[in-house]
Amino acid sequence: MEIKIREGLGTDKIFILRPMEKSLTELLKGEPTFPLMGETLHPGNTLWMDFSPANAELEQVDFSDTAHFDGYVFGKLRAAGKRFGIGGYLEHRAIYARSGMFATDQADFRNIHLGIDVWTASGHPVYAPLAGKVYAFQDNAGFGDYGATIILEHDLKGTPLYSLYGHLALKDLEGLEVGMPIDAGQKFCQVGPFPENGDWPPHLHFQLMWDMLGNWGDFPGVCSQREIEKYRAICPDPQVLLGYSPR
Repeated sequence: MEIKIREGLGTDKIFILRPMEKSLTELLKGEPTFPLMGETLHPGNTLWMDFSPANAELEQVDFSDTAHFDGYVFGKLRAAGKRFGIGGYLEHRAIYARSGMFATDQADFRNIHLGIDVWTASGHPVYAPLAGKVYAFQDNAGFGDYGATIILEHDLKGTPLYSLYGHLALKDLEGLEVGMPIDAGQKFCQVGPFPENGDWPPHLHFQLMWDMLGNWGDFPGVCSQREIEKYRAICPDPQVLLGYSPR
């Protein structure tokens, strides 16, 4: 059976999403994996970060001022005694009004986060969780964008899976080549500083995709409420691969 999802008005594309024969959990069985941040994330070192409208604290944060936003994020981590903050898959977020790149009409405002964010100090190394190869890379420059971005392609028992790493350091793009092999556990990038990381408090945006939908070097990291069904099918929960859900 195929699922047909019309995106937008009648002139927009119709995406054909074929249900996966096996889940991501099943496909990962027997695959060598490695901690994304070089160590296992657990409640002892990681704080759940809530950026939904339910968090009343966000009303006091000036998200248009990256330094102020940064102070809020890392103030929370210091107060909790944690090295990492995590959260975000399919979270309805209240922070995207900081950038015009997310703005459309109200019905299509993009505020549903499609990946997992790991908030930590800039320069922290990022390791490939699975063996793969470089699919694409580019600097998605602009306030609120990904900044330096790398996308890897993986083969899970004959099924392609793509992983996206956003908000990296610009120097991580140097020396990369499409098709370059990346081993599981290989350090291949790092959390970038602002403003070169898209002007965000330092964090890694980690996202999985079954299909790139024709994109190269970029992929939507946020969707509108109307698009959730489509992107839930395309972007599996990264926490399955991280092996950690803090709640």
